[in-house]
Amino acid sequence: MKSTFSVLILSSQLFFAQNIAQKLEAATKDLLNSAPAYSANLSFYVADEAGNFVYEYQGNKGLSTASTQKIFTAATALEALGKNYQWTTTASHSGNISDGNLNGNLFISSNGDPTLGSWRYEGYKPENFRDKLIAALKTKGISKISGDLVIDDSYFDFQTVPGGWPWDDMGNYYGAGVWSVNWRENQFDIHTTGKDIKNFNIELQNVKWVNDLKTAGSSDQSLIFTAPHSEVAHITGTLPAKNMTVSGATPNPPVQLGAEIKKWLKDSGIAFNGKIITASAQRINGESVAQYPKNNTFFEYKSPTLDKVVYWFLKKSVNLYGETLVKTIGKEKKGEGSFKAGVSYMQDFWRGKGINQYMINFADGSGLSPQNYVSARAEVQALLWARKQPWFNEFFEGFPTQGNQMVMKSGTMRDTKSFAGYHTSSTGRKYVFSIIINNYQGSDVSSALYKVLNVLK
Repeated sequence: MKSTFSVLILSSQLFFAQNIAQKLEAATKDLLNSAPAYSANLSFYVADEAGNFVYEYQGNKGLSTASTQKIFTAATALEALGKNYQWTTTASHSGNISDGNLNGNLFISSNGDPTLGSWRYEGYKPENFRDKLIAALKTKGISKISGDLVIDDSYFDFQTVPGGWPWDDMGNYYGAGVWSVNWRENQFDIHTTGKDIKNFNIELQNVKWVNDLKTAGSSDQSLIFTAPHSEVAHITGTLPAKNMTVSGATPNPPVQLGAEIKKWLKDSGIAFNGKIITASAQRINGESVAQYPKNNTFFEYKSPTLDKVVYWFLKKSVNLYGETLVKTIGKEKKGEGSFKAGVSYMQDFWRGKGINQYMINFADGSGLSPQNYVSARAEVQALLWARKQPWFNEFFEGFPTQGNQMVMKSGTMRDTKSFAGYHTSSTGRKYVFSIIINNYQGSDVSSALYKVLNVLK
């Protein structure tokens, strides 16, 4: 009797799986037969929670993923660095302190904390860092600094932006580069009314603006062009005739932090008339880079733990976090704080988890580069592996609930859309899925993909 019952259950499960596969096949054909998908490429893969195959359409085909690339980076970081990993920013000094006078330089150094000065974390906002740094200086008895303020941004290599990033992304907030010393997520805000710039949320240092904005339309169609270490910024495109805020990528975050520290010193009554020096500027000028005096470190400031960073990385798709994770992984695991080292480690990491090397071709950690090529099947394999790890709850917590009420990470670039995640159907069946489309020409690509994924609901 038990044997007969087991056969009935197995037969029922097989029929259900075949039925879902047939419905997915029909929905996929409808999508590909639509006019906007005339020249589109699609990779789609669905498995159940145990990893059993449910359905695929070109599941092995590598396509540009946009931000679903972040699932690989987040999972690699949680495993390689640990969910309790923290970055550290320190202060030290050269020379000696006599009668309150620091007869030397004040040094600020960091190993790449991407949250330094972020507004996202309670207790880690810009004023929290300011108050703790000033308190440490006063505890040290420093009331005057006779030397310079040196921002040591030498922990990572000099390259701040991954190769392959589009030029018209790099100056906007989502295209911010990675320094060893980051500040306010390397982002600034411009307050505008139509084509007129009213003011900035921070006083940008050493930047000359070219404003080609026009007033038109009802939505933000502006673009900001800046480059790392550049003193020229260009804003163009259109903005509606109302108060708006648009955000850009800070061209030189270490200098920006130095300027704010200089103001903090003045406001707190600590005399300082020296220069602001950065290690990267010294390299640009062909000068010897000032060495950080580690034996005189008097202040340490820890970042939030990695699990908190991964939450915002996935939830709000913060590209800066992804590229910092790549460089941090490269430094911690290969001794080289570069995009090349971090991406290389990630490639090897996922190959070691059984993903075919030809289904993953990473160019960065955030997915902003169109040179990333990943298959839907590889994304599902990564999601299935992550599901078995002790840090999975922290990983899963960052996944947003999208417009069709499914929990999944999304990715969006020009002519690219992707979704990858986990879903429990109304019947209790649990699925893991990824769908990636390139060169879809319609404006409502999300809704087109929802129609396919809704079969799983």
